[in-house]
Amino acid sequence: MSTDTVRYSDKDLAEFKELIKDKIQKAQNDLELIRSAYMNDHNNGTEDTSPTFKAFDEGSEVMSKESNSQLAIRQEKFIRDLKNALIRIENKTYGVCRVTGKLINKERLKLVPHATLSIEAKNMQ
Repeated sequence: MSTDTVRYSDKDLAEFKELIKDKIQKAQNDLELIRSAYMNDHNNGTEDTSPTFKAFDEGSEVMSKESNSQLAIRQEKFIRDLKNALIRIENKTYGVCRVTGKLINKERLKLVPHATLSIEAKNMQ
């Protein structure tokens, strides 16, 4: 490590890269589950039941579609954040707080691998 640049070693970056790739894989699998649940909501066999029951059921169907689409949106953002973290690894800027310029704690990065702020900077917000 040179004295003028604060960054994680290539070995550390390689470890984080594996961790993030695993998280992306899992997140994409979760997103597929959310999407398939959303698709299955469209046909849940209530077409031939009484109109009042159908109305109640449609209400809950709309709720679950909304919550599923919110989940999907959050999951897509999470995947995008993780992919951006991979880019920072390639640029060797991964794990450097974008506010303080100091290294983000390793334990924090293991829990939140897409973090761009140290706890110190997060608390200043």
